Amino acid sequence: MIARWRWLLNQLTKRLWFRASLFSLLGVATALLAVAFKDFIPESLPTRIGADAVDKILGIIASSMLAVTTFSLSTMVTAYGAASSGVTPRATTLVMEDTTTQNALATFIGSFLFSLVGIIALSTGAYGRQGRVLLFAVTIAVVILIVYTLLRWIDHLSKLGRVGETIDRVENVAMEAISSRIQWPCMGASAYPIDGVLAPCAQPVKSRDTGYVQHIDVHALGLIAKEHQLQIYMEILPGSFVHLGLPLAHTVALNNGRVDDQDPLAEKILGAVTLGVRRTFEHDPRFGLSVLSEIASRALSPAVNDPGTAIDVIGRGVRTLTCWGKPQLTTSQIDSDCEQVYLRGLTVDDLFDDFFAPIARDGAALIEVDLRLMKALVSLSQINPGVFHEQCAKHADLLLKRANIALALPEDKDQLSALARQLMV
Repeated sequence: MIARWRWLLNQLTKRLWFRASLFSLLGVATALLAVAFKDFIPESLPTRIGADAVDKILGIIASSMLAVTTFSLSTMVTAYGAASSGVTPRATTLVMEDTTTQNALATFIGSFLFSLVGIIALSTGAYGRQGRVLLFAVTIAVVILIVYTLLRWIDHLSKLGRVGETIDRVENVAMEAISSRIQWPCMGASAYPIDGVLAPCAQPVKSRDTGYVQHIDVHALGLIAKEHQLQIYMEILPGSFVHLGLPLAHTVALNNGRVDDQDPLAEKILGAVTLGVRRTFEHDPRFGLSVLSEIASRALSPAVNDPGTAIDVIGRGVRTLTCWGKPQLTTSQIDSDCEQVYLRGLTVDDLFDDFFAPIARDGAALIEVDLRLMKALVSLSQINPGVFHEQCAKHADLLLKRANIALALPEDKDQLSALARQLMV
């Protein structure tokens, strides 16, 4: 699994300011490049290619890129607001991490700074005749990059912040998280004992903060366990909400010793767990399914009244859960350094509760939603009866109970009951 520093670096690179800063530095460095390499340009070359035109070109880039950047930022903020109000605020994070948007803004800002630094350097005479040639060539390359980025940006604006596009992002990240968890069912650690009974000498490691678990550095825990001859039993998973004083883990010393909560060893274990104010998608498959379900629930609210979006989300949920039920071509993996660390795996019960329960509750009065939910449950049961049938039958029964209370027409109830009989056999 991903180490904590790599995970933090990955989170950093998704920030808009990081990419914009990187492109800005690149733009400044590119503008100053001609000063360093001007001596390599033949003195006769400037008169042949007309490098004096670079002043006007840089002036056009500087004025236009500032306006384009301002417009793009306002468009981006509008898209964020649309995603938050039209889909769910939990999906806004994925829109903000969109690489096409970040690359476009970073290119515009970098081009603006490139032209600004170029104009300043030209006014001081730092380039000379030969340096102008190199600056002219680089400016042409920057113009080509700007045109390419603008064309991509124009096409991307037609989809940015739209409901369907945002749902696509949530579905993709949920499927990626589930696929990763299938490969690493216990995130590289050993499976938690089925009976859940620990040795009497197990010592708790309690939380010293409150928030959501965003990342667990299993590899670091494995090294701690090997170094100190411990077994570490984690009581949490990414996505768990923990409060001050809640046991995050229990340690069992292999040499029958004791590990005190205030010991520096407990500090090391706590350092391998990253807490935050909100859940993240990467290592929390349940969060992706919960957000999909939340999108459907919002669509079913009286204020929105869009059952079509809810039906679309149900289909996406079936595709996402299908990944969990597919026969796996590769065996699940355990990190050799983490065999003394124990984590619980995900269960089908949790995945179904996260996705189906809220939609069934909010769409119980709509027969089209009830039928689509029942068909989804039937489909999953047929895809992998051994994995899904028990939970499909359970949620079909709950769906019938809710629908019998909410639906008015007996014909609708009979139609739903006839479909549900495929699961009750």
